[in-house]
Amino acid sequence: MHDWLTVQRHPSHRTVLADRASGRLCRRCVAAGAPRPVAHRALTHLSATAVLALLAYLEQARHVTIAPRNCRLAALRRVFACVAADAPLAAAQCAAVLRLPTNRRPRRDVCDLEVEEVAAILAQPDRSTLAGQRDHARFAGVYHTGARSQEALALDPRALHVDAPAHARRVGQGHQERLCPLGPATADLLAAWRRRQPRWPHAPLFVHRSGHPLGAAGVRSKLQRYVQGAAQHVPSLATTRVTPPIFRPTTAVHLVAAGGDVSVMRSGLGPAHLDTTHRYAQATLDTNRAARAQLAPHTRSAPPPVWTQDDALLAWLESLSAGQDDVKGDETASSMPLGKHRLLHITWSCA
Repeated sequence: MHDWLTVQRHPSHRTVLADRASGRLCRRCVAAGAPRPVAHRALTHLSATAVLALLAYLEQARHVTIAPRNCRLAALRRVFACVAADAPLAAAQCAAVLRLPTNRRPRRDVCDLEVEEVAAILAQPDRSTLAGQRDHARFAGVYHTGARSQEALALDPRALHVDAPAHARRVGQGHQERLCPLGPATADLLAAWRRRQPRWPHAPLFVHRSGHPLGAAGVRSKLQRYVQGAAQHVPSLATTRVTPPIFRPTTAVHLVAAGGDVSVMRSGLGPAHLDTTHRYAQATLDTNRAARAQLAPHTRSAPPPVWTQDDALLAWLESLSAGQDDVKGDETASSMPLGKHRLLHITWSCA
């Protein structure tokens, strides 16, 4: 299984670890229901019923949400796909596991930050200290490039080009390589940090004081501390759940507000599917309001007729109703004043 993943599929190291952990968890769950130890379990015991029991255990005992449950199922599907290719006699058993559906979950709306909120967060790190300058350069680079948090942590000096035209080369999910342009201010921040903290060309650019690479947990802890300080100046941050991934949709929304095209966002942000880019490319309230102001003229309410605003014309029309007409006709026509006939005629003509 390990050779099939690393040699044939060539996934990321995290995918290999996830598949390994899911396989171990499945074997332990199967062994817990029988007195036979794990080493004596055969392939036939890893059936679709056993996988369903594992998923129920995750939901009921470990109280995992739908997303981790689906990730475990996806890892087991890769395992059984490998088994089906190497053991044709177990194809029916593997097909039963591969047919297990994933659970659907509510699709939450993409959250983003306002420009004032981002500025307040970036102003919190003390740039006079080594850690403060590192955090400011990292969060500013993530916001201006729209990179994922893990991509920013893996940035090394070889991928950073601060001379004009400044850009950064980053490798995202699925081994996708992207060249992201850097603004002059962002390039100066990263260049200043590289001069203050020199690194080997292959070493990560953002590290601890001890020289070890930063982890995702440390980045979340630092961000929460800066958000708490920024909430004193921008109260809306106190009720907003701010995590490192929020900078990515924030960059996309601000690009839309600045008039950026979807193709530009796709080449910069790097989503594999265009639907993901459209999900990030949301319009702000100001952009939506400006678009509604440009509606076609025929969709707007028509102005009132001109004759209804002329007091002299209205007074003359009212004076016509004072006279009587001697025209002979039926009783209805003879009883109606002539002025009213003229009034209706003029009114219809003016309307």
